[in-house]
Amino acid sequence: MSTPADKKYALAVDPDQDDKASELKICTFARPHMRAFHFSWWGFFIAFFIWFAIAPLLPIIKEDLGLSASDIWTTNICAVLFDIMMRFVFGAVCDKFGARIPMGCVLMFASIPTACIGLVKNLTGLIFVRLFIGVAGSTFVMCQCWSTRMFTKEIVGVANGLVGGWGNVGGGATQIVMGSLLYPLFINLWNGDEEKAWRTVTIVPAVVAFITGMIIINFSQDCPKGNYKDLKKSGEMAEISAAASFRTGALDLNTWILFFHYACCFGVELTVNNAAVSFFVKYFDLPVPTASAIASIFGFMNLFARGVGGYLSDKAMPKMGMRGRILVQAFLLLAEGGCIFIFAAQKKLVGSIIMLTVFSIFVQAAEGSTYGIVPYVNRQAPGAVAGIVGAGGPTGAVLFGLIFRQIEDQRRAFWIMACVVCGAGVLSLFITIKGHRGMLFGKDEDPIAKLNVPVPDEEGAEMTK
Repeated sequence: MSTPADKKYALAVDPDQDDKASELKICTFARPHMRAFHFSWWGFFIAFFIWFAIAPLLPIIKEDLGLSASDIWTTNICAVLFDIMMRFVFGAVCDKFGARIPMGCVLMFASIPTACIGLVKNLTGLIFVRLFIGVAGSTFVMCQCWSTRMFTKEIVGVANGLVGGWGNVGGGATQIVMGSLLYPLFINLWNGDEEKAWRTVTIVPAVVAFITGMIIINFSQDCPKGNYKDLKKSGEMAEISAAASFRTGALDLNTWILFFHYACCFGVELTVNNAAVSFFVKYFDLPVPTASAIASIFGFMNLFARGVGGYLSDKAMPKMGMRGRILVQAFLLLAEGGCIFIFAAQKKLVGSIIMLTVFSIFVQAAEGSTYGIVPYVNRQAPGAVAGIVGAGGPTGAVLFGLIFRQIEDQRRAFWIMACVVCGAGVLSLFITIKGHRGMLFGKDEDPIAKLNVPVPDEEGAEMTK
C-alpha cells in the first residue's frame, strides 16, 4: 500500500526528494529506508557468496575432473558472461518495477544451479553451471538502485558505497567460509572423501540464497512511499518504458566512461577473487585452506573501503562540485594501478599479503566513488545508467580473465592490468555531466539538482499504452 503523506518515518527525510532519507542509522532495521538498506547489502552479499562459492574449490575440482589451467579460466570467464547481459537488462527493469522483486527472484533462481554443482562431470557441465550462477552478480544493480531510491543526494555516495561494499564482502567470506571452514568440515563428514565434499558443500549457500530471496520480496518495499505497483495504481507514480529508460542512459557518453572505470575496479576485484587462491598456491606453494584465508583479505576490505570511496566523493562535492567527485575518482584509480604494479613485483609472502591489502582498499574505494557519480549522470534513467555502468565490472572481469587465460605468468598479467587501470584514471578528465563543471568542460548550472524518480519521455509513455 502507498504510504500516507503524513506518515512518520524513523529517519529524517526530504519531502522535496520523494521522502528519501537524509541520514543513515546503521543500527536500526526500520522500514522503509533502513530495511531496504540492510536487505540491499545482505541480498548482494548472499549473491556474491554463491557466485564465488566454487572459487576456493577450483584447485581440487581441477584435479578431479582432469582440467587444465586454461579450462579453469574459461569457466571463470563464463561465470561473469550471463551477469554482464543481465546487468544491462536489470537497470531499466528497476526503473520500471523497482529493485525488490528482481533481487529476490534472481537470488532464488541462482540458488538452483548453485545446488547442482555436485552433479558436474566434465568441463562442459562446469561451464554451464557457472554460467547460470553468474546471474547472481546482477543483484548489484538492484542493490544500487534500491539504495539510490531511499537516500538523498547528500548521502547517496556513502549509502551506495556501504551497501555495495558490505555486499562485496561476500567475495571474501566465501573464500574463508567455503575454502577454510565448510569444505574441511564436509571432508570430515565424508570420512576424508574430498570429491564428495566439494560435490555437496555448495548445497548450504544455495539453501540460504533461496530463503533470502523469499524474505526480501515479502518483508520490504520498493521506495519510501510504498511499492511501485501500488503507487502506479493510485496515480502517484507515472508508468515508464524500460526500453526508453535504457535508451536514455545508453546515449550518454558519461555512462560509458564510467562503464570503463567500473571495469577497472570491480572487474579487477572479480578477477582477483578468481585468481587469488591459485596465485598463492602457485607462487608461494601454500595449501588451499591457507591460500583461501589469505585471499579472503581482499574481499573483507569491503567492510569499509567501498564506503570510504563514497564518503570521499560526497565530501568533495560541496567543496568543489562535480569536479571534486571526479578528482577523487581519478586519484583512486591511479593509486589502484600503482598498487597492482607493486603487488605483482613482490617475491616474499609477507610483502605480497601487505600489498594485497593496500591494493584491495584502492580497488574498492574506486568502486564506491564510481557510484557516487552514477546517480547524477542522467536523472531520467538512473537505473539504466546504474545497470550499464554495473555491467562494466563483469565485462572487465571477462577481458582481464582472457589476459590471465592466455598468459601463464600471472605476474605479467597483473602488470598489463595495472597499465589499463592507470589509463582509466586519466580518462576521468573527459567526464562532463550536464549542469556540472567537469575537469575540462562544462559549467555548474544546477547546484541543487535532485535525484528524482525516473521520468518517462513522450515516446516511452506511448510505448506503455
